[in-house]
Amino acid sequence: MDTHAALYQQGQQRLAELRALPPINPVSLQQKLKDHGISRRDFMKWSAATAAMLALPLPFSNLVAEAAELADRVPLIWLNMAECTGCSESLLRATTPDVSTLIFDYVSLEYQEVLMAAAGMQAEQNLEHAISEYHGRYLLAVEGAVPTANNGTFLTIGPKATTGMQLLQEAAAGAAAIIAVGTCSSFGGVQAAAPNPTDAKGIHKLLTQPVINLGGCPPSEVNITGTVMYYIMFGKLPALDMFNRPKWAYGARVHDNCERRGHFDAGEFVEVFGDEAAKQGYCLYKVGCKGPYTYNNCPTERFNAHTSWPVLSGHGCMGCSEPDFWDTMADFEKPLGRQLLHGLDATADTVGAVILGLTAVGIGAHAIGSLFAGTYEDK
Repeated sequence: MDTHAALYQQGQQRLAELRALPPINPVSLQQKLKDHGISRRDFMKWSAATAAMLALPLPFSNLVAEAAELADRVPLIWLNMAECTGCSESLLRATTPDVSTLIFDYVSLEYQEVLMAAAGMQAEQNLEHAISEYHGRYLLAVEGAVPTANNGTFLTIGPKATTGMQLLQEAAAGAAAIIAVGTCSSFGGVQAAAPNPTDAKGIHKLLTQPVINLGGCPPSEVNITGTVMYYIMFGKLPALDMFNRPKWAYGARVHDNCERRGHFDAGEFVEVFGDEAAKQGYCLYKVGCKGPYTYNNCPTERFNAHTSWPVLSGHGCMGCSEPDFWDTMADFEKPLGRQLLHGLDATADTVGAVILGLTAVGIGAHAIGSLFAGTYEDK
């Protein structure tokens, strides 16, 4: 049996198990879609697109559709730690609901501080009930880094003044799977930037269970929904990279799929924001774009219902889905090569090997000449 056939069979078995569970949501997904004017045809197109996004063959679109309809059988607990709520905003801030946002709304969201109406003791009771009632079954999503200095007292949550550390560990103990939503939760993010007085950390450093890291500040709603759908469909983690990020979302560099890549290869660069080259959509590498160092699907999936992303709108990638990006990628409007190549003989081989990796990035000869042959001076 080939790999895809075995995976399809696993998906069928997983969905059969979910189908045997009672629905939690009183309204079916099909009714929700109908209420928002989304046809069955549109839903199946979304299912096919989601299967393709997850690097699955077209027949898996049927599994995606069924998994979406059974999504309410998987309770979701979403914790907010030290964060700005940008990851929640990424998922929910849509001018008109699409299938992805409706799927998230359909999942049995048991606890989410930003969205729930409950507050105080009632909210606390909701969380305790969900952890107890669905022990071993729920999916745990965590947004934000966890401060650990002074026994975690820099972050206290709820009427019992529970620290973020305690809350995370209590919720993780009964979770079937754990997703770190955003760079702060995955790697510490801005909260962990030097000098990091609260000793903020990504959640994987405080847990023994495996954690799926969705890097990005914020990650796109597609990466969040797609990861949830994969877990619902197969009941296991997707293939992960060295930083535990799903390969289907973080397997390619931003640079490789950027719409400005052709200008990079041709040696056509924006020198100053607002110049004529910027108006022509030239490459932003010389004004700090970190796309060659960053792994994410921003160029292909974009944000705000696939409308745009930072590079398309005119600013370079900041590398926000990478560990320690706030420290390692700064200055955000100057290329890293300014430090790495200072004083070196900038031939094509040495530049490719030292700064970006010649075969990995594929720097063209014209790009090398434009970048380093007398036109690239320190400011």
